[in-house]
Amino acid sequence: MSIGTKTDFPIFRRAGTPARPLVYLDSAATSQKPRSVIAAEQRWYERQNANINRGAYRLAEAATLSFEAVRQKVARFIKAPSAKNIVFTKGTTESINLVTAAWARQNLKPGDVILLTRMEHHSNIVPWQLLAKEKKLSLRFWPIDQRGALTDEQPDQLFRGVRLLAITHISNVLGTINPLEKIIKQAHRHGAAVLVDAAQSAPHLLLNVRRLKPDFLAFSGHKLLGPTGIGILYVDQKRYSEMRPYQSGGDMVVDVTQRHATFKPAPHRFEAGTQPLAQVAALGAAVDYLTELGMGRIRRYEQQLTRYAYRRLAALPAVTVYGPTGDHLGSARGRPKGSRNGDRGPLISFNVQGIHAHDLATWLDRSNVAIRAGHHCARPLHQRLGVAATARISFSVYNNRRDVDRFITALKQIILAWQRSTHIR
Repeated sequence: MSIGTKTDFPIFRRAGTPARPLVYLDSAATSQKPRSVIAAEQRWYERQNANINRGAYRLAEAATLSFEAVRQKVARFIKAPSAKNIVFTKGTTESINLVTAAWARQNLKPGDVILLTRMEHHSNIVPWQLLAKEKKLSLRFWPIDQRGALTDEQPDQLFRGVRLLAITHISNVLGTINPLEKIIKQAHRHGAAVLVDAAQSAPHLLLNVRRLKPDFLAFSGHKLLGPTGIGILYVDQKRYSEMRPYQSGGDMVVDVTQRHATFKPAPHRFEAGTQPLAQVAALGAAVDYLTELGMGRIRRYEQQLTRYAYRRLAALPAVTVYGPTGDHLGSARGRPKGSRNGDRGPLISFNVQGIHAHDLATWLDRSNVAIRAGHHCARPLHQRLGVAATARISFSVYNNRRDVDRFITALKQIILAWQRSTHIR
């Protein structure tokens, strides 16, 4: 097991050849899965499959213990005080919707303000839009500056009337890493609860919720080298008493009569019905894989790779790069005017002059280079950037400089062919 190699990830052997390897640069959308994760899900079905919290037989009891062991593992992974802080969902989107329905609907009143940022994913905008209409709440958006960072605002003005701040940790378009520790302290000082969308940070940064102190923090297994269909919601213990069940049914109840039901304590009261048991087992294997590599080591490696990719990409005159840049990243012809020092997550969004992002992605695919193109579920941010779409490359532990070099070579060929064709016309 080592960073920057693909031997643990079967898809690279099956979806490419030595002469034409798969260059997968879309890990911000979903990560590839190591063999240990795939095996863990298969092993669940072959050796452990039984429903949890129900059967009195040994297989069911073992399944329950295994499920709860992963909850403990996830709690350790993000430095949560207890496994009781961890609620399993089907992904970041459901986690945010859970907070919307189970906490915000019960605690926010007409006229209260929900503060979002201009760089949010639709999953951290649309649920709040719907709730605002239902409850007559106000939405306020924290602007961003030309370098892709949140603007410097006076906290007293920014947080006036705010009951909830819902904020991304890393922008899935800009790569901006928001200074959460400082921001959360400001929000709490002004009486606002904080929900963190950690979908893009959990796979890449060492998360410590004891230090950050969010009220809620959400992320997905499938971006974390784990399977689809499993997500995590961290809930600060003090918020549980303010929440009502999001869904109801089997497993989350203690007793049910014809007219009344009593519910299990959290987190189980927020996990109605049969859970994605095999996916939880595979999530545990993904956490083990990342933990063995070391999140600090992963961060340092991905920083170096992102800087290398940035230098090569920004050196192309036809390319415009979006998001934080800095002197440590080298020459940046494509960087936004006025940008200054700033680190980023392991992703870069860009455009090529005269070529639509969708066309660019299609042409790169002919070289077996997989990138993302579109608005990345962040239309308000793209409106702020003044573009309809961007192309995006993003990295994980299996990427290396050869991937970047192959991408740049293919990109140069596309740009050259495009310039020749337009010149001929």
